[in-house]
Amino acid sequence: MSGYDVFEIPNVMLQKGGYLPNVRLAYKTLGTLNDARDNAVLVPSWYTGTHDSTEMFMVGEGRALDPSKYFIILTDLLANGVSTSPDNAPAPADMGRFPKVTVYDNVRLQQILVREKLGIERLRLVTGWSMGACQAYQWAAQFPDMVRACCPIAGSARTAEYNKVFLLALRRAMELDPAFNDGFYTRPPVRGIAAFAAIYAGWGTSEPFFRQRLFRAFGSQNTAEHVADFWEPFFLRCDANNLLSQLWTWERGDISANPLYNGDFTAALRASTARTIILPVDNDRYFPPQDAAFEAQHMPNGEVRVIKSHWGHMAPMNPGDIAQIDGPLAELLAD
Repeated sequence: MSGYDVFEIPNVMLQKGGYLPNVRLAYKTLGTLNDARDNAVLVPSWYTGTHDSTEMFMVGEGRALDPSKYFIILTDLLANGVSTSPDNAPAPADMGRFPKVTVYDNVRLQQILVREKLGIERLRLVTGWSMGACQAYQWAAQFPDMVRACCPIAGSARTAEYNKVFLLALRRAMELDPAFNDGFYTRPPVRGIAAFAAIYAGWGTSEPFFRQRLFRAFGSQNTAEHVADFWEPFFLRCDANNLLSQLWTWERGDISANPLYNGDFTAALRASTARTIILPVDNDRYFPPQDAAFEAQHMPNGEVRVIKSHWGHMAPMNPGDIAQIDGPLAELLAD
């Protein structure tokens, strides 16, 4: 991990009834907050992502999220291995005992960081990819007065049922490895993680990606090599409990599942008054454009612009798709 800061929040009661005596919320800031304090951009991390990977794929000189122009706040999702997680929390919240954490919990803690630690009352933009996008939607509904503009990239305001089938397959693959031992393993459940990676490979990009053998960009010559060369190493670096905890957070994603909206999804969308450009990917198997169209329809200032990419959900990793992402981001920042 490159240099980052940690904001500690004591005695955190979680939405689903769990408790963490001390939350360590990892974050990194880039650029300078201006005198008017109106150039702050928040970018939460995605599934398995960290502030480092967010910086790598979304931030840079000459890009829309340019640290020479904006004060960029990169936050780490709980259970990602940098913020408080199953693999670093002290007992009795460690390993398989780690409590259930929602997107609502994550955003509530980020809001405390932004307002109390950084002294920022209004964010110029909240954006993110995948689970980062889910958090961006949550911010716009949970703290609408603090969000000027919002750009969810390849994510959704509520995790769809089809998406949940994929997440269930991942969980089953991990849990069926005897080494997993209900989350109290003495060695990594390598077979479970390898099965997890193989399932993920079929969803992470798209059918055209494999049909056109675009995996050759990774140095792989066939499908099996691509899974072994990219997806298995990608997930084997992760702690299994961390993966499943974040998976639980993803599966329960719903901006209306809280006391503010009591499950009224349309009301939660209507409350998101920030100017919003939703960027789904045409070949995304997790978060299809149809979901984004419904969301934008009920947001007062929402619209959809579909990214066209054979890379599917992984489009933000493809240099060839950067322009489709940075254009709308720059528009929202300049508006």
